[in-house]
Amino acid sequence: MDFLLDTCGRRRYLLVMQLFVLNAAANCPQPKLGESIILTNEALLKNNFPEGSHATLQCANGLVKESGSGVMNCTGGNWTEPDLKCKKKDCGPPKPQPHMSFNISGGTLFGAEVRVLCDKGFQISGVSYKKCYASGWIGKAKCEIVTCEQPAAVANGITLWDSQDNPKYGEIIQFTCNEGYTLIGSKSTMCSESGEYDSETPECKGGRDSLTTEDEAAPTRASSTTSSFRDKHDGGVNTYTDTGHTAVIVSLVCVVLVAVILVAALYRCYLRRKGSYDTREDLKPELLHFQNL
Repeated sequence: MDFLLDTCGRRRYLLVMQLFVLNAAANCPQPKLGESIILTNEALLKNNFPEGSHATLQCANGLVKESGSGVMNCTGGNWTEPDLKCKKKDCGPPKPQPHMSFNISGGTLFGAEVRVLCDKGFQISGVSYKKCYASGWIGKAKCEIVTCEQPAAVANGITLWDSQDNPKYGEIIQFTCNEGYTLIGSKSTMCSESGEYDSETPECKGGRDSLTTEDEAAPTRASSTTSSFRDKHDGGVNTYTDTGHTAVIVSLVCVVLVAVILVAALYRCYLRRKGSYDTREDLKPELLHFQNL
């Protein structure tokens, strides 16, 4: 009796083991896939894949379905060949923005980079490129207008810029001088694309400062009849040049001669009235000299 029970127990054990082995042989292992195709989250949550079950597939990050069903079947412990084909996502041209363009010579597919370009007079704020990811183009950039610093003040003049903001690309600043001063340089300057002005700030000069370079190079001509003098602060004495001194002496001599001639003429008139012009009786010897002049 014990022998029969022992024999039956062994048979049952062998039958269970056989069924387990057959069942295990019918299950499919977890699929092994390439880089472009992966299991869906639903398939990843399964612990085993028995005979007749299926696994769903999807394209990897950055790729999109090109063709195929995306389903694998477990048959005889093996998976059928996947028919899913994937290709890189195409981000397309980046969205246009004011004063901005893009260099897309490298393409617009997943992983590609495009260079950000700004119009003349504008500069990039942010990154200088955008990259195509699975979610689209990544990289923030703006094109902002170039500005110049506030124009410098002009001595003895006015800068015609009354705004508190810095001048922008293309804006022109005018300059004018106060009365009695001459503008040396350009009367206007423009904010260029480099953020600098296209000309130097002018100057306002008066008197000798307003002479041009040619005027300053011309020889000075001294007048022979002009006297120059210099005041000494300590004594107040005037120092004359040689030309001025000679002119003064000549002037004094002329004045004396004119005075003598005038006196002689007056005296002759007096004698005529007295009637003694011909006899000369009333003439004193010292006056006869002046009469004969």
